[in-house]
Amino acid sequence: MTTDLFTPLQMGPHTLANRIVMAPLTRNRAGAGNVPQAMNIEYYRQRASAGLIISEGSQISPTAVGYLATPGIHSPEQIAGWKQVTDAVHSRGGKIFLQLWHCGRVSHPSLQPGGILPVAPSAILPASQTFTPNGWQPLVTPRALETGELPGIVADYRQAAQNAMAAGFDGVEIHAANGYLLDQFIRDGSNRRTDAYGGSLENRSRLLLEVTAAVTGVWGADRVGVRFSPINSFNDMHDSNPQKTFDFMASALNTFGLAYLHGMELSFGSEPKPDFDFAQMRRCFKGPYMANGCYDKARAETALASGYADLVAFGVPFIANPDLPERFARNAPLNTPDQSSFYGGDEKGYTDYPFLDINP
Repeated sequence: MTTDLFTPLQMGPHTLANRIVMAPLTRNRAGAGNVPQAMNIEYYRQRASAGLIISEGSQISPTAVGYLATPGIHSPEQIAGWKQVTDAVHSRGGKIFLQLWHCGRVSHPSLQPGGILPVAPSAILPASQTFTPNGWQPLVTPRALETGELPGIVADYRQAAQNAMAAGFDGVEIHAANGYLLDQFIRDGSNRRTDAYGGSLENRSRLLLEVTAAVTGVWGADRVGVRFSPINSFNDMHDSNPQKTFDFMASALNTFGLAYLHGMELSFGSEPKPDFDFAQMRRCFKGPYMANGCYDKARAETALASGYADLVAFGVPFIANPDLPERFARNAPLNTPDQSSFYGGDEKGYTDYPFLDINP
């Protein structure tokens, strides 16, 4: 049987109605205390026809914050807010995973408790910015984490995974991409450590594997995914040999039997993209592969039919088309996204995109 976007997929205990995944999308619309609010509930409810929704990144602790108005999963109020989101998605028959996020050096003292420095594997100033209560601010030189602090980071991931379960999610995705903390440990451009967490590939994979072991210990491996972005230079990221690095990381994850590996196949940065064979990395990983990166319907169908991918994640198309699966099924035209409303704001450009039908 030929696999297409509408072929159901058994992923661990979950039967996904289709292979169309709503990618994690930071929208900067959390309420006070980084708590999901009413418009967030409606936003996710509208998009519940995806085979799987992956939530926007959610901070695992107060010190994991990197941007203004992004939700967390570490306070009782945040858990309660997310529970209303998951209830809304489930009421429409949808499935939703929470993305576990620690921004590491991609932060600013104004976003940190008590104005402390953000943390990172190494004290390297990244040439990037973040959005703060005072607008866009350049990043600062982070504080390098002490070796003895890393078990606490792992414990924060474990607690966040437990909180996600309490909030009613169907699983979680570990964000190890786009220049955030776990990606910072993986790539040698941001990790200059000389202890057991730096230097060799084995050492640079250590924190990721410890976090994955902790999170799968909560959820079971078949309800946990991991996201990589091997060629993304966003947040001033680079690696001396990304193919070798991420082939190793993908292979190292095979010990767990994860729900999927999520490959971000784009770069948001301005630097030239390194040569990278995503098919080779995909072959290194023995579980389901989720492809992500400017896929349209035709390219997604080709990726699925060829066996390259098992799922395809769509980002911007889901922003502007809450009923994206229905539009794909009908070969209907897509709404045009309003880029000016991608980050921050209110319901405009968030929950007001039209459906094909009058009554969503």
